[in-house]
Amino acid sequence: MIPRFTSTLRSPQIAAKLGLWLGVSFTVSFATGLFSHFLQHPPIWLTWPSRPVNLYRVTQGLHVIGGIATVPLLLAKLWAVYPKLWQWPPLRSAAHGLERVFVLALVGGALFQLVTGLLNIAYIYPWPFGFLQAHYWTAYLVFGALVIHVVNEWAKVRQSAWTRVDTKERRTFLRTVAAACGLAALVTVGETVRPLAPLAVLAPRDPRVGPQGLPVNRSAAAAGVPYSAGYRLVVTGKVRTPLSLTHADLLRLRQHTIRLPIACVEGWSADGEWTGVRLRDLLALAGVAPDALVTVESLERVGYYRSSEIRPAHWNDPLALLALRLNGQILHLDHGFPVRLIAPGRPGVLQTKWISEVRVS
Repeated sequence: MIPRFTSTLRSPQIAAKLGLWLGVSFTVSFATGLFSHFLQHPPIWLTWPSRPVNLYRVTQGLHVIGGIATVPLLLAKLWAVYPKLWQWPPLRSAAHGLERVFVLALVGGALFQLVTGLLNIAYIYPWPFGFLQAHYWTAYLVFGALVIHVVNEWAKVRQSAWTRVDTKERRTFLRTVAAACGLAALVTVGETVRPLAPLAVLAPRDPRVGPQGLPVNRSAAAAGVPYSAGYRLVVTGKVRTPLSLTHADLLRLRQHTIRLPIACVEGWSADGEWTGVRLRDLLALAGVAPDALVTVESLERVGYYRSSEIRPAHWNDPLALLALRLNGQILHLDHGFPVRLIAPGRPGVLQTKWISEVRVS
C-alpha cells in the first residue's frame, strides 16, 4: 500500500509558484553556464568581446551563487510534488508514461547538476567521468525536459501560478523558502562582492586570502612547476622576428599597470593590480599581424588548461598583459612567476600561469 503523503501546506498554488521560481532559476543557470562554456571553448566562428571587464565575474558569480541558492528551492518543490511522484498506477497510458519519463529526467538531472556542481567547487570528484562534459550535456537534458514539462503543465497551472496563496500557513511556507534561498546566497555572495566576504561561509575561496592577497586554486607545487634560473620566454610561429627573452629582459621593456579581476569558474573573483608588458606590444616587436591567432603555453607539463588560445579582440586589448608583478611585488610562484597572462573578459582558467611560449598562427 502506497501511503498518502498529506499536508495542509501542499496545494496546486504552492507547487505552481515554486515551479515558476525554479523555472526562472534554471533558465538563468542554463544561460550563464552556456556563456561560461563557450567562453572557454569557443567554436571558430564565435568571437567574444574583451569588454566589459567584469562581465564574466558577474555571469559566473550568478551561475554558482544562484545554483547554491537554488538548493532549498528545489528541495521545497520536490516536497510539494512528492505525492505525484508516487501516484498509482505509475503508468496510465503511453502518453502518461512519456510524461513521466520527462519528469524523471528533469528531477534526476536537476539533482545531478546541483550535487556535482557543489562537489566540483569543493574539488571533490568521487566519480569516474569528466565533470565538464557531464555538466555541459546534462544541462541540455534538464533544460529540454523543463521546457517540455512547462508546455505540458501550463494549461493546468497558469491560473494557480498568478493567484494569491489561499492560507496564511502556505504564505509563510513560501516566505520561508524564499528566506532560505536568500540566506544561501548571502553566505556565498561574498566570494564576488568583497564587502560581504566575512559572511561568505559557504564560498569555496575567501577572495582576501592567498599569496599577495589573491586566492590560488592550483599552486606551482601541485602543477609540478619548479623555479628555473634559466627561464626564457619565446615568441614563435608566424612572426617576422622570433624572440627569446629572459625575465630581466621582460622587466626592461615598457611596463604598464592595470587593475583586473581574476574571475574563477568556481564563482569567486578578486581584483588585483597587475604590472607587466602589454601583449600587443610584445607581439609588435615580433612583427605579428594584428589579426593573428595566438596561443600561450605554460611550463606546466600536464593539465587541461596548460595552454590557451587568445583571439585578436583579446590580445589587441591594451589591458591584456604578460604580468610580471602583482600588487607592486614580483609575482609569487603560485601566481605564475615568472610570467602569467592577465586579460579582460577571460575566465581564470584561461589566465595562463608560468608562460614559457607565445605561439603565433
